[in-house]
Amino acid sequence: MANINLLPWREERRQELKREFLVVLGGMAVLGFGLVILMHLYVNGAIDDQQHRNAYLQRHIDELSEQVAEIKELEEKRNELLDRMNVIQGLQGDRPLIVRIFDELVRTLPDGVFYTTLKRSGAKVALEGVSESNNRISSLMRRLDSSDWFTSPNLSAVKAAPKYGEQASGFSLSVKISTPSKSGDK
Repeated sequence: MANINLLPWREERRQELKREFLVVLGGMAVLGFGLVILMHLYVNGAIDDQQHRNAYLQRHIDELSEQVAEIKELEEKRNELLDRMNVIQGLQGDRPLIVRIFDELVRTLPDGVFYTTLKRSGAKVALEGVSESNNRISSLMRRLDSSDWFTSPNLSAVKAAPKYGEQASGFSLSVKISTPSKSGDK
């Protein structure tokens, strides 16, 4: 019978497989290391791209914030101007009113009565004056009450005024200003 020794062949085969395994293992290690480096570069690139996008957005957000602040300032200026315009329009609208009030005060003034002081506060006029008699004060109050421009005459004081005559009386009264309706004004 023939004697065949398979041990050296097996040993060579084992050494060859071991070398192949180590080569494949080394190749896989290099390939894995390369993949790790590539993934690292890819992730760092993605992070850099996102940081650039964030910086771009932040710049635009800052620009828009400045524009919003500018718009708020402009709105505040606009509101201030509107308030000023309203005040001016109110003053312009009240200008003829004071003329009408003075005209109506003269129209309602009976003979023998004169005013010494006129004070206006809001829609109320305080009048002080002197009359020849108490009847003239009553006549003044009736005329003020029947006027379209005044309501609610209120007599607060009547005193003797001897320096203007024996029967002369000083008086203090207040009256409210009312604007007449359009039909009564015509």
